[in-house]
Amino acid sequence: MSETITIQVPDLGGATDVEVIEVLVAVGDSVEVDESLITVESDKASMDVPASAAGEIASIEVKLGDAINEGDVIVTLMANSQAPSASKQCAATEAAPQTQKPTAAAPSAEPRPSTTDSHADLVVIGSGPGGYTAAFRAADLGLNVTLIEKYDTLGGVCLNVGCIPSKALLHSAAVISEAREMEKHGISFGKPSVDIDKLRGFKESVISKLTGGLAGMAKARKVNVVNGYAKFTSANSLQIEKNGSASSLSFDKAIIAAGSRVTIFPMFETDDPRVIDSTGALELKEIPKSMLIVGGGIIGLEMATVYSELGTDVSIVEFMPQIIPGADKDLVAPLQKRMKSLVKDIMTNTKVESIEPQDDGIKVNFGSASNGNAPESQVFDYVLVATGRRPNGDLIDADKAGVAVDERGFIAVDAQMKTNVDHIFAIGDIVGQPMLAHKATHEAKVAAEVCAGEKSAFEANVIPSVAYTDPEIAWVGLTETEAKAQKIDYDTGVFPWAASGRAIGNDRTEGKTKLLFDPKTHRVLGGGIVGPSAGDLIAEVGLAIEMGADATDIGLTIHPHPTLSETVAMAAEVYEGTITDLYIPKR
Repeated sequence: MSETITIQVPDLGGATDVEVIEVLVAVGDSVEVDESLITVESDKASMDVPASAAGEIASIEVKLGDAINEGDVIVTLMANSQAPSASKQCAATEAAPQTQKPTAAAPSAEPRPSTTDSHADLVVIGSGPGGYTAAFRAADLGLNVTLIEKYDTLGGVCLNVGCIPSKALLHSAAVISEAREMEKHGISFGKPSVDIDKLRGFKESVISKLTGGLAGMAKARKVNVVNGYAKFTSANSLQIEKNGSASSLSFDKAIIAAGSRVTIFPMFETDDPRVIDSTGALELKEIPKSMLIVGGGIIGLEMATVYSELGTDVSIVEFMPQIIPGADKDLVAPLQKRMKSLVKDIMTNTKVESIEPQDDGIKVNFGSASNGNAPESQVFDYVLVATGRRPNGDLIDADKAGVAVDERGFIAVDAQMKTNVDHIFAIGDIVGQPMLAHKATHEAKVAAEVCAGEKSAFEANVIPSVAYTDPEIAWVGLTETEAKAQKIDYDTGVFPWAASGRAIGNDRTEGKTKLLFDPKTHRVLGGGIVGPSAGDLIAEVGLAIEMGADATDIGLTIHPHPTLSETVAMAAEVYEGTITDLYIPKR
């Protein structure tokens, strides 16, 4: 005997009038529980809507392009008598997690507290890229998850005041730059007029779309989101504070994804609103006439790119001999040359001795970092401090849980992301360099899978780094600087973008693609790229290293032409001596 069951649209995280962009089944198909029926897309995210019952598709009530809402009928099923009753299967499931919870449970350091306000199988502290990835992966594996975030919206520093808003502003800066540079090719748009309120609104809309999408996915996965500041009270409990009130939570396992904060040296500790950090710079309250950026690293140079294109006279001061000290000099050179045409001054080997707030601005006194001559003191409208970040391990009372935190705020972990307390894990900035979102997301999946009883470990050989400047600089694996310092034998293959048809067509020939090879095995050891979209190109080099590819593997892989991606293959051909797009005399 069979019965007819209607499958309805579930709660889609508050989204309404979502569009059906794909129908994945046909009449007569047999489907199982959690098998996807349709794909829908809102302005914030796309997701599959799975079946909540097994059976044969009798009819499909939606079509491509339909705008649907919670409760609308998607399909009708002919279910057999063993299927769950229609009253229990009237709506599609909100997500498709595994129905079985893991059997393995990590040992607890102490019995579950009996006086807490709530309990979770797993609590994740922090909802940045690492935190929300851990929470979502754990929920998909069947754990009851609570995700705690100090901001009002999910996404942590990266989505709210870091990676994402900075890229929105960098895109705006790139448009201004490209429009200006097309004047020499006969296309003139005139001097740009910047509506600071609209630009800020664009940036905020980007943040809202992504954080809203996260909220929807958290709801679909039944992740319990709690806003507040979490601190440990024991090895199995937390206190969460918000607006003067506090609640308590007990847990079986915890993942610390509490991230990092801006490093501020004592000389810059002032209440003067004209001394800002990267968060303040991204607020985009106004476009100052002049700005000093303290720190010539990635964050500082990205903000220099934005504000210089918006019309600010930007000066940069860097303690080390070169900007972006971690990158090879030959990769930095094209960026430094271009930056010098955009900013007022780049002062390397220079330090800030002191600052003096004045009515007309912030007076900055400089000193030499190399026993040379120091620049004269100058007055700036704003001073942006971009001298790095420090982990938040010292802000969460980890010692009350028995978790070891070093003097810098880092928490040591093993390959499974476990701390010294077996059921407490840590990921992201808080576990050590590099402090990068894409490292955190991979660590997050490992931690979540181990929490769910699966065998998993973080075993990445390399992690790429990218400066989203103009031009971009990206590198992965061994750098030439490291190879020389460590006396590692290597050879290089370098392809200049001046010989790239795509780069010439883009009028951006200053770039280069460089690969480092093992002279004996010819395998890729590392690579660096400078030029537009370098950050998008570097992934191929990272994959090559992870797969143990050699120069022949890369050179014989057919790359599309004309593209910037083929410069990777051509760098391999330079190394092998098979390049035809350059003439290199035989030695």
